[in-house]
Amino acid sequence: MAGTTPMAPITEHGIAGVRCAVYDSEPAGRSEAVVFVHGNPGPMDDWAELIPAVAEFARVIAMDLPGFGRSERPRSFEHSIAGHARFLGLLLDELGVERAHLVLHDFGGPWGLRWALDHRDRLAGLTLINTGVLDGYRWHRYARIWQTPVLGELFQLVSNKRAMHAALNRDNPVPLPHSYIDRVDRYADRAHKRAVLDLYRNSRDPSSAFPEMHSDIAGKESLPVCVIWGDGDPYIPVRFARQQRNFFPEAEIHILEGLGHWPFIDDPQAVLTPLTAFLRASVRA
Repeated sequence: MAGTTPMAPITEHGIAGVRCAVYDSEPAGRSEAVVFVHGNPGPMDDWAELIPAVAEFARVIAMDLPGFGRSERPRSFEHSIAGHARFLGLLLDELGVERAHLVLHDFGGPWGLRWALDHRDRLAGLTLINTGVLDGYRWHRYARIWQTPVLGELFQLVSNKRAMHAALNRDNPVPLPHSYIDRVDRYADRAHKRAVLDLYRNSRDPSSAFPEMHSDIAGKESLPVCVIWGDGDPYIPVRFARQQRNFFPEAEIHILEGLGHWPFIDDPQAVLTPLTAFLRASVRA
């Protein structure tokens, strides 16, 4: 993974005819795993500073979902909340994961939550990092551009590494390192940019993907849930962190002062401290 010493080879899996890059700390290992799910722009390298510490006590899986990172970008793939959740489920089936502790960020939130609602008996725990159930959420300005026909295509066409770095650093309370921008740019080919447009246009009303969210989710009062949130997030405001208790009443909540939408990039240790403590307590020995 970029930015750290490789922990194990990244392998390729064919899932529903789509090539998907996967990191698995224990291939054919334990049926219980901590599963890291990236968002936009991804890829799984986002988790590079977190995974080694978690892999010391649990099987860890991460992936580049279709359209992102090293994975294939077929035009026919359904870039939607349901489409990515379905693919995630097929991948976990392929890897023999029977119980999953999901660690979710950004769009990984709705993708993972949709899978969890469809597989309640296999959900062992949730960690929500600057994501979650976003009741009353209004899209940020970049999302509104991507959702607008023609304007979105033009925006993607003129986007480049320098402009992206300037825009993200203008928004984020902590300057993002050049290594992060270089990594994002490395995978931002035309097919990835097209996938982003499809995803945002198919997700204009994300709550519509969760008609049953207010009902019980795998015994939500006993489900281990950890919420970690950079309080300077310009895209998903920190008020949504506390709102997660409307859905997960026993959730522990950690607000990270001065960090932004990617707190694991801004300050990996600030995320690792609550994350590893939570996972150590909830992952079976």
